[in-house]
Amino acid sequence: MDNFSKIYDEHENVTVRFAGFATKLKRYDFAIVYTNLFYTKPLVTCMQTGRSILLDPLDLEDSHSLQKIFKIETTTQTEDLVQFFKDAIPGTHVS
Repeated sequence: MDNFSKIYDEHENVTVRFAGFATKLKRYDFAIVYTNLFYTKPLVTCMQTGRSILLDPLDLEDSHSLQKIFKIETTTQTEDLVQFFKDAIPGTHVS
């Protein structure tokens, strides 16, 4: 451990939501970790690919980034995910 500078080492009891759902085009399986560690942004992990992102309501406005991170093929699939995350991420309101 002499080669490492510890940045943080926190223990926290968190809420984890596991959500699997299917749209007309694709099936999704996500783990959403609601934590205070990352400035209250939940850690969202796609359990099929292992890709993760910290999401908050403002991040959902940039659907292109969401499409890129999760390697989503169509804008329709991206819109489906944005709709799901608007319901799942605290502080978001569906218009």
